[in-house]
Amino acid sequence: MENLTFLDNTPAAFRMIYVKGAVFDMGGESWRDDAKPIHKVELSDYWIGEFLVTQTIWEQVMKNNPSTFKGKNRPVEYISWNEVVQEFLPELNKQAAKERKENILFRLPTEAEWEYAARGGIESKGYLYAGGNKIEELAWYSSNSHRETKAVGLKLPNELGLYDMSGNVREWCHDWYDKEYYLSCHKKGISKDPTGPESGTYRVLRGGSWSLNSEGCRSTFRATYLPDYRNDDIGFRLVLSSLPV
Repeated sequence: MENLTFLDNTPAAFRMIYVKGAVFDMGGESWRDDAKPIHKVELSDYWIGEFLVTQTIWEQVMKNNPSTFKGKNRPVEYISWNEVVQEFLPELNKQAAKERKENILFRLPTEAEWEYAARGGIESKGYLYAGGNKIEELAWYSSNSHRETKAVGLKLPNELGLYDMSGNVREWCHDWYDKEYYLSCHKKGISKDPTGPESGTYRVLRGGSWSLNSEGCRSTFRATYLPDYRNDDIGFRLVLSSLPV
């Protein structure tokens, strides 16, 4: 299927990259010791943002800019999970209604969708980071960021053509966090379109950021925060699909 472009006649136009679903091995090494056991996940097809949501897109939708590091092509940051889900996404879906396929909505990626896309989907070559094993070529992180965000798309993309999945800002995901969730999935066999625990205290973030070291930029690394938490190294990426979450 084709890639899709939205808000096409505005400075905030953005592209969604088609991701063909498949079964993959989720999980791996992480110093937090919460990314194991490796378990089988089966995903349906979906679209995911080529780039992080930029300040231009956020301003188009929300008419404000909460970011600490201002720049129209920099990722929007200093936004909470609650603000994204309860305010931004409903307004974006409203504004883009005429451009969307029927019954398909913008939302946050599930943790499984995020990791599968970061790994390169069916094109995956098994890299440590999203797009390769040489982090300097792929990511803005603590050793090269000068302690700030950068414009999206300046580093190399991964196998699917997705940028900044291993750095720049961490990315909110849909899921509640549970350290034992991977174990419960492993015991079930293949998990079909998992959406995380039914409840929890913390939401999951994935991806590296300008403030993290190289270990925190691995495609398997998991982070967590309260859903009302904000920081200047936290942003998000869009998914478009009909999957109910």
